Amino acid sequence: MAQNNDALRSELEVERTRLVGELTEIGMLENESGLEYDSNFADTSQVTAERGEAEVLATELKDTLAEVEDALARLEEGTYGTCTSCGGPIGDDRLEAMPAASRCISCATKH
Repeated sequence: MAQNNDALRSELEVERTRLVGELTEIGMLENESGLEYDSNFADTSQVTAERGEAEVLATELKDTLAEVEDALARLEEGTYGTCTSCGGPIGDDRLEAMPAASRCISCATKH
C-alpha cells in the first residue's frame, strides 16, 4: 500500500467529518424526515423541488459516509486494500484516488 495505516485512517476520518458536517448543514443527518419548510411559503413547487434536491444530495452523502465508515472498519480489521468481491488486492493507484474503495477495478467495473 502506498500510504501507511495512520495516514489512511487520518484521511478517511477527515472525509467522514466533512460528510457529517455537510449532512448536518443541510439538516439531513438526524432529521430523517428531511428539511423543515415554512408551510405558508407561497411557491410550493419551489419547496418541492428544493426538498427533492436536498434529499438526493443527502442520499449521496449518506452512501459516501457509509463507504468511508466501512473503509475505516476494514482498516481496523486488517482487510483494507482487499477486494470485498474477489478477495484480490485493490491497486494502490485506485486506493489513492478513492481511499474508501471496497472493490478492485475489475470487480467495480462488473458491478
